[in-house]
Amino acid sequence: MDLDQHRSALSAYCYRMLGSPFDAEDAVQETFLRAWRSRERYDPSRPLRAWLFTIATNVCLDALRSATRRRGPLVGAPATGPDIGAPLPETAWVLPAPVDPAMAVEERESVRLAFVAALQVLPPKQRAVLILRDVLAWRAEEVAGLLSTSVAAVNSALQRARAALPAVPPSSDPDPALLEAYCAAFLNHDVEGLVALLHEDATMSMPPFTWWLRGRDAIGTAFSHADACVGHTLVPVRGGFGQYDAAGRPFAVVGIEAADGLVTATTTWLMPELFAVFGLPMSSPAPTRSGG
Repeated sequence: MDLDQHRSALSAYCYRMLGSPFDAEDAVQETFLRAWRSRERYDPSRPLRAWLFTIATNVCLDALRSATRRRGPLVGAPATGPDIGAPLPETAWVLPAPVDPAMAVEERESVRLAFVAALQVLPPKQRAVLILRDVLAWRAEEVAGLLSTSVAAVNSALQRARAALPAVPPSSDPDPALLEAYCAAFLNHDVEGLVALLHEDATMSMPPFTWWLRGRDAIGTAFSHADACVGHTLVPVRGGFGQYDAAGRPFAVVGIEAADGLVTATTTWLMPELFAVFGLPMSSPAPTRSGG
């Protein structure tokens, strides 16, 4: 029974369900553990993938009901802005080649942080139905079997989930030139240069603090009064960079989204544990110093 070939798909599914790569990792491990313990009850005539997804769904639903999760699904500023989850790197969910490029784009969009955060407003079972039906393209009969319910109930839950899902604005990773310009302005504490790269309605957040800003002017004001990042260094990752403090220690992972050549959102996750998730070194590999 080769379980590990399904790890990538299960990781992405659990991430969408739970909104955190750490909880998703725990859920996949628990899925494999439950599968191994109940392997003698597995019916070989049933697809292994469907069986594992059934177990993973139950694990996620149990986790969402639990008060003892390692990390809540989302952290952010509920009073001033949307809840913000933790990011998942592409290497954790990428589809095996060869793959239809259109499918790859759809798969990538479905693990965008904004979409995953939007999913968290749905009740857990509606969330599972929407992911399985609209993201993974399972048939209603398959989802009904997985959730031990009727096709009519699945269709009803899907309709309610689609109606309740918040709209997710189009966005993308910044192109290399934009990311390079942003990093250069950051390193030089060039507030005017940073602001010029921002969309008028750009947002900035910093989980796990309840701190959230919207608008080029508000973000510019915050930058102009900030000097806590003097001596920091940056290491690029896809869609952002790892930030190290003046002593070379992991400080934050910064994600950047863009549209029309401008930065639309920056999220600074003050979670050093994310460095391992993204394969970033645990000490700064470069002597480059920032001005803020």
